This record gives sequence, structure tokens and C-alpha cells, in this order.
Amino acid sequence: MKYTEEHEWLRVEGELVVVGITEHASTQLGDIVFVELPEADTTVVKGDDVVVIESVKAASDITAPLDGEIVEVNSALEDTPATVNDDPLEGGWFFKIAPSDLSQMDEYMDEAAYNDLIA
Repeated sequence: MKYTEEHEWLRVEGELVVVGITEHASTQLGDIVFVELPEADTTVVKGDDVVVIESVKAASDITAPLDGEIVEVNSALEDTPATVNDDPLEGGWFFKIAPSDLSQMDEYMDEAAYNDLIA
């Protein structure tokens, strides 16, 4: 698993990369009450805003960590956005992307480096 400075996690599953936010981020945001997901089959460029999440404390945008095509979204979050708080690393994922260049993941942190960032 890799981590971004924006507190996203990226997990490779076969040809796809699953994207969510870290437990640290979900705790900092507080209770998440709304998630707006992108459409599947959307082509994105690294840095594009792709997800909007709203919590009792703030609204945040989640950006695309890689260039590619979003091939699946976690539509269950639309009905139960609190899953992001309850299970951020598994059930609270936002989308799966088919990256056009997987080597873009090389610039992201491993778990040890991420833990240093949030310490």
C-alpha cells in the first residue's frame, strides 16, 4: 500500500488501484455525512478533483492520485457515508482506477514514511 501527502491510500489489486482515505484523515474530518463519487468510465488526470466528502466539520475534495480511468466506484458510500469512518481501509474505499502509468505510484510514501508524516 502507498500513501499520499493528502492522506489517501492506494492499494494495487491486479491491474487496478483502489483509492480511499486513511484512518488518520477520517478521524480528522469527523463524522462523514455525504460522499459524492465520480462516474465510472471517467478519464482523470493526476490532481483532478474526483470525490467530494462532507463531514460535520468540513468539506473536502479527494483528488486523483494517478492518471487513468475510473472503472468502479463504491456506490454503497452514497447511502452509508459513515463507512469511511468505520472502515476506511477496506469498506470505505472510494474508487478503483485503471492507471495509464503505474510508475506514478513510485513517488508516494510507504507505511513507515506515512506514519512519520502524521506523527
